[in-house]
Amino acid sequence: MKPIHKIGVGVVGASGFTGIELIKILINHPIFEITYVATSEGGIELDDLHPALKNIFTCKVQKADSAEIISRCELVFLALPHQASMGFAKSLLDSDIKVVDLSADYRLELETYEKYYCLHEDKEHLKDAVYGLPELYREEIKKSSLVANPGCYPTATILGLIPFVEYIDENFPIFIDAKSGVSGAGKKCSASTHFVGINENIFAYKVLNHRHEPEIAEKLRLKSDKEFDINFVPHLIPATRGELIDSYMLVKEDIDPVAVLKEFYKDEPFVRIFDTPVDIKNCSGTNFCDIYAQLKGRKLYVNSSVDNILRGSSSQAVANANLMCGLDEALALPFVAYVP
Repeated sequence: MKPIHKIGVGVVGASGFTGIELIKILINHPIFEITYVATSEGGIELDDLHPALKNIFTCKVQKADSAEIISRCELVFLALPHQASMGFAKSLLDSDIKVVDLSADYRLELETYEKYYCLHEDKEHLKDAVYGLPELYREEIKKSSLVANPGCYPTATILGLIPFVEYIDENFPIFIDAKSGVSGAGKKCSASTHFVGINENIFAYKVLNHRHEPEIAEKLRLKSDKEFDINFVPHLIPATRGELIDSYMLVKEDIDPVAVLKEFYKDEPFVRIFDTPVDIKNCSGTNFCDIYAQLKGRKLYVNSSVDNILRGSSSQAVANANLMCGLDEALALPFVAYVP
């Protein structure tokens, strides 16, 4: 039997929720082999950093270093905050290392990025980045060395809205009511994520001023050549994981919205269309995006759900890496929800 060629991959930014989710998927991957794991400090065993991995998988966690990554990896996942990814990505790409960036650093057009984040330090590679939604950019991802992995809110929102762009009346605003589990806020504790703040509570934050609002608008424009007035309000809910998006808009003609969804996604393995509203539990722990829609007169309601740290982050990143390396997109991805 011909030996299987393993592909060495690295995870930079392994201490967070996205980092541990990446590692959980990669340790069961038949082709990807973890050859480098790093944080900003290093100097610890992986199963000490993440005790859930004890007796399952461990390795030395390194202090992130580009030269070490280049010597050990063919592909790297950058699970870093925005701005931190750029320095690593530039040197890695110049050394022909494939990069899946989970930050916002390569997701947006230059003007939009610099307006909502900071000055971009790698304009050269920004123009070559592919937005990592396989349902919309699968063929481009296959040819790319740099994929900008979308976050949870844009993933669930865009997948819900994109089938309807030809029907939406762009003269009226789109309102998006988004609710996410607390893991989306990251590991660092704050007043809003502290147990006594979030337990038995729900609240909006960054109302009509969230950075994902211009990202959603930009991606819809690029796919439709239409300018949509996006109004995005996110909420934290007292759940560890999961995300539910409710979008409201007007359409220009009478349609069967569920039929539109089923036709648009008929060949997509990781989008499930429902005849009743969706929830966060049935896709928690999976790479699925679940969608439902309903029409009342000209008023269209679109309801979508993802696991915010899997389909909204880590499992989608592995799907993109699979495509970049010529593998089956679904390889090692989670299918079975955490139910009950």
